[in-house]
Amino acid sequence: MERQPVLEGDRLLLRPLRPDDRDALYAVASDREIWAMHPAHDRWRPDVFATFFAEALARGGALAIIERASGEIVGSSQFGEEDPAHPGEIEIGWSFLARRLWGKGWNAEFKRLMLAHALAHYEAAIFQVGEDNVISRRAMENIGGVLIARTRDVERAGRMVRHVTYAITRESFAGAALSPSGSASA
Repeated sequence: MERQPVLEGDRLLLRPLRPDDRDALYAVASDREIWAMHPAHDRWRPDVFATFFAEALARGGALAIIERASGEIVGSSQFGEEDPAHPGEIEIGWSFLARRLWGKGWNAEFKRLMLAHALAHYEAAIFQVGEDNVISRRAMENIGGVLIARTRDVERAGRMVRHVTYAITRESFAGAALSPSGSASA
C-alpha cells in the first residue's frame, strides 16, 4: 500500500506531508485546546511539536490535510507501518484538525478517505486512542470504530498513558457510511 497517497474528498485534499509544511501545520497545532484531552497534551509547545513533526516525516505515511476551498493546511494524519504481530491491519493515527472544523463532518471525511485507501489493501484499520481522551473516543465511535480487546501503554508528556484500540474492518466499512459528525484528534 502506498502510505503517502494523494486522496481527494468533497472539502479536503490529503497529500504527503513535506518539510516546508512545518510552519503552517504548527499554526494549527499551536492551539492548546486541540491537545487538552490528548495524552500528548503539550504538543502545542514549539519544541514538542518540532519533535512530533520530525518523527512524522521520518516514519513516513504522514499526510497534510488541506481545506480545498482555501488551500490551507487544517491538520494532519498518518498511516502507520505494518506490524508483523498483526498482519492484515494498518494503523491510522497521529491525527488532529483545526478546532473550527470539529463537529462538522471533517474528521469523518478525512478518515473515510484514509479508510477507503487502507481497506483496499488490509482487512482492518486500527486506531489507538488515549483511554481518557473522551473527545477522540467519541469521534471514533461516531465513525463506526469498534473497541477491541487490545491496549498499549505509551509514554506521553512524561508519563505512561494507556491507549485503547478501535478497529474498522473492510466488512464494516463497506456496510455503513461514516457519520458526518466527529471531531478532534485521534
